[in-house]
Amino acid sequence: MLSDQGFIRHCVACNKHDLGGFVPFFMGDTRFGRIKKDLASFLLAHTDFFVSERNGLVLSPRFSDFGTRSDALLQASEALAAHIHEPLRHEFYPVVQAWNDAPIAQLDRAAVVWFGVRAWGVHTNGFVRKPEGLFLWIGERAQNRQIAPGKLDNLFGGGQPIRLSREENLCKEAYEEAGIEPALAKTAQYIHTISYMREQEYGLRTDSLFVYDLELADGFVPRNTDGEVGAFHLMSLSDVAETVGNTDRFKFNCALVLTDFLIRHGFFGSNSSLQNAMTSFLTA
Repeated sequence: MLSDQGFIRHCVACNKHDLGGFVPFFMGDTRFGRIKKDLASFLLAHTDFFVSERNGLVLSPRFSDFGTRSDALLQASEALAAHIHEPLRHEFYPVVQAWNDAPIAQLDRAAVVWFGVRAWGVHTNGFVRKPEGLFLWIGERAQNRQIAPGKLDNLFGGGQPIRLSREENLCKEAYEEAGIEPALAKTAQYIHTISYMREQEYGLRTDSLFVYDLELADGFVPRNTDGEVGAFHLMSLSDVAETVGNTDRFKFNCALVLTDFLIRHGFFGSNSSLQNAMTSFLTA
């Protein structure tokens, strides 16, 4: 038996945070993120890249262009990584307030959470129409993944690296994770953006996910090319709904993306309480 609360709990979990434990992180006069108070204190005490102003952590004004800001943030990230015993990812994300802004700096993927800077990504629902209804291809994350090993996932998706367009990233992730060639990947339909803010042990995930739907032929079988997916499962909408609603088998943000897909394809009928819970996450 499925209840609203089985799905709403994922909405609550994705947006669970207490900003009282954070201070704002500024570059210039603009806030780009939030950082935990103890990490801010560490950076002020053990590096010379920041100043304490406006009740927050401010990158020193001597770092005044993209290159110097990025270098300072990289050295600060290395110091934080050693302090909290967490590795850097050596993949860089743009530091922007809005998606179409020019990046003011770049930041290691791991450190994006530590500084509470907004990260962007693509998540794609790969679906198949069969006589008996819609089915979704679901990825099962490899057991060696640093984040959420063994959890279920969307067919393909990933964070948005700097210097890649959304379409380039979509095509890259489609091929790496599901063996989908660019010509097919480009037929994916952008739906909307799902955003959330989730506190973690060492920071704040402030994420915006570009959600796509990709219709696939009956008989298509995905194949992983980068070792990040351990298996694929073709699941009916009812099986997906039962798994999302009654278990924690899906990676936390994938549960949001799939709940949104189920709502949009009429699985819940006119279930207003669940639709209202999801609406707060959506932007055009």
